Amino acid sequence: MQSYQITLSLESAFATALKGDTLFGQLCWAIRNRYGEQRLNACLNGYNQNQPFAVVSDALPKGYLPLPKLPSSFYQAQVSSDRKALKKRHWLPLTALTEPVADWQLLAKDPKAILAGSATHFSEKHPQPHNTINRQTNTTGENGFAPYSVEQEWFAPHIKWTIYLLLDTAKLSFADCRQCLQDIGEFGYGKDASIGMGKFSIDNAVEQALPTQTLANACLTLAPCAPQGLGFDAANSYYQLFTRFGRHGDMAVHQQGKPFKNPILLAQTAAVFTTAPSTSGFIGQGLGGHGELSKTISTTVHQGYAPVIGIRFGGSDTLSRFESF
Repeated sequence: MQSYQITLSLESAFATALKGDTLFGQLCWAIRNRYGEQRLNACLNGYNQNQPFAVVSDALPKGYLPLPKLPSSFYQAQVSSDRKALKKRHWLPLTALTEPVADWQLLAKDPKAILAGSATHFSEKHPQPHNTINRQTNTTGENGFAPYSVEQEWFAPHIKWTIYLLLDTAKLSFADCRQCLQDIGEFGYGKDASIGMGKFSIDNAVEQALPTQTLANACLTLAPCAPQGLGFDAANSYYQLFTRFGRHGDMAVHQQGKPFKNPILLAQTAAVFTTAPSTSGFIGQGLGGHGELSKTISTTVHQGYAPVIGIRFGGSDTLSRFESF
């Protein structure tokens, strides 16, 4: 698979986080809408047999990686360090890859520390009021006023974002993939795209290998993934679990009145798995198919793969911290 780095500019608020698995789902719809269902099916051939046509990362601030989700006792903290302040440091500069993992928390940045321009906040969240409308009568209907709100997140306009993309160009050329990503950005990504949310533009896209540490023996994930049953070293792997309550997008929202998918359990972005990085550049597995995720579209799949950064995870000092945790 070829590795690409795509730089984005966000052009509106977002009601759905730019997560790799959700972005992959929208990419599938964009392929179907532009090139047809047959082309999409060809791309998805072998998806659940460790042959994904694309693996998409979360959108990350340009020049930064997510700080690994490791126990605090693993990191080398200074005696005078403010632990509450340290826990706010989520973004690791790419330049820190030359340093030992144990030093990364001290090198990581608070979101406010990576602001550019005149912005004062990395992001701001505001509730957007809505009301249920009967589109046939153009009123709230017999049940009357039915308000609800959707939280929108506005990011500092000067921050650029990077997506890491692994692509099987034998199934989908990069030019076609870029066009589909551009379609998503122009129409809007995620919830409330039809009223202006989730718009972005592509500033730049280059073929470039994923960054890695020398002598890497572990993987840092850049998107949610499904590590279940893959034989990772459970004693020396660290991750946060979350349940993805997915729903269909695009036209599938209106099919049979059942837009919701079955929930799935995933490991959150920035997980660390102690295994030698593979040449494929990703770990995880494809989920779904055969009606496992959706009763509306039985062939529905979900990205349980994640691009990974190779990191050097070990040493006598590290092992002593594991034993004391």
